[in-house]
Amino acid sequence: TGSSGINAEYFFFFVFFFFWQLLVVPLLYKQLNMSGGLDVLALKKEDVTKMLAAGTHLGAGNCHFQMLGYVFKNRHDVCIIDVKKTWEKLLLAARIIASIENPADVCVISSRNFGQRAVLKFASHTGATAIAGRFTPGTFTNQIQAAYREPRLLVVTDPTADHQSIVESSYVNIPVISFCNTDSPTKYVDIAIPCNIKSIHSVGLMWWLLAREVKRMRGDISRITDWEIMPDLYFFREETKEEEEEAVVPDVHPRRRHLQRRTSRR
Repeated sequence: TGSSGINAEYFFFFVFFFFWQLLVVPLLYKQLNMSGGLDVLALKKEDVTKMLAAGTHLGAGNCHFQMLGYVFKNRHDVCIIDVKKTWEKLLLAARIIASIENPADVCVISSRNFGQRAVLKFASHTGATAIAGRFTPGTFTNQIQAAYREPRLLVVTDPTADHQSIVESSYVNIPVISFCNTDSPTKYVDIAIPCNIKSIHSVGLMWWLLAREVKRMRGDISRITDWEIMPDLYFFREETKEEEEEAVVPDVHPRRRHLQRRTSRR
């Protein structure tokens, strides 16, 4: 009778464990996401359309072994990034940035031309400190130089191009958030946001989405209404194209046209 009682206890234990894995574990896994299953933080259809139009889901031909979990599938030698996982990591990064009391302690860096305008716009909208262009070695480690800074968080555009700042942040224990492609190295990167960092529109859109979510979590803007800032302001534009557009626009002011005629006659 004693052995039969022990066997019955083991049986009920295994039945309970089976149903717990079948019912409770999926619910816990759902709560582990940054959205938490809430409709307010869920990925909207409009944001998905923007990501697909900007090519955010298009990765590189190669895939780093630590970025395999973010790849949806391979198509024509191109890794397709899971947009839902991109959104979850974006929410995680926005929560970390919004949790810092002093916004100036967040340092955003981009040495590539594609992300310099986006970094400057992000800093102006969120109050962060921007380093656009060449990163001076020793900015985080050499206390003698005038450009020495002590940020609490580092956000970079490309882990390959901005490797100097990432390495220095590892010396002084600064957490790093980085936008990473499928072939990007993730060494010393604490939070990798999978996206296409080789496209002008993709880089600008990701910085715009990150700035919008940070402002929403801080309570600066509402989630009900759209943000008045357009994503186009974060896109990189060449100076030659801007000059050409200014030259194409005609001057229709009558006073200026009259003065131009008088000067041409003289």
